[in-house]
Amino acid sequence: MTRFAPTALFDLDGTLTDPYPGISGSILYAIDKLGHPPVDEITLRAAIGPPLEASFAAMLGGDALLAKEALAHYRERYAPIGLYENKVFDGIPEVLANLKGAGVQLFVASSKPRVFCERIIEHFGLGSFFIRVHGSEFDGTRANKADLITYVLEREVIDPDCCVMIGDRRHDIDGARKNGIKVIAVGWGYGSEAEFEATPPDRIVRDVPALVPAVTAELGL
Repeated sequence: MTRFAPTALFDLDGTLTDPYPGISGSILYAIDKLGHPPVDEITLRAAIGPPLEASFAAMLGGDALLAKEALAHYRERYAPIGLYENKVFDGIPEVLANLKGAGVQLFVASSKPRVFCERIIEHFGLGSFFIRVHGSEFDGTRANKADLITYVLEREVIDPDCCVMIGDRRHDIDGARKNGIKVIAVGWGYGSEAEFEATPPDRIVRDVPALVPAVTAELGL
């Protein structure tokens, strides 16, 4: 019988890095370009993690066409500037090194466009930890987290029984559930307690050092 390697899929924004300055600044830039008043911090924080076009639609009264225009303006600023207004959470490189050393194969699985994910991972020196970086495409393909995880499992030939998703929002939890894989929610990102109560993960990890034992426990290592 073939033995599949234990695997961890990592969300990016709010899990590996804190992207708030770059994302919030680029959202405000886009909203301003459309001539709309700025949105508040609660709205900005809620937009970190979910597919951004849907977040713009919610900000703009459900106008899908205006949301697409806002997303284009957002990328005008985010690609050259906002992408780098970002910070790796303390302890994350050590977590990745320890998991890789324990024989866990690591992948990024983010709703953010793959090109942006790859640039961020390389810019912060995390590329050596991951076998591959997966994300959405600019046309919206695989922006839905469940679709993305399905693609990653098939593309990388991963056994769902040997896999865990690590993320900070309900979209990570929902996407994992729909694909039959375990899921760990992290407490240092942008998900709320109410979010985790409404969409319970297999476990919640409150601080970065506790992530390694949580992942290895879920994978049975």
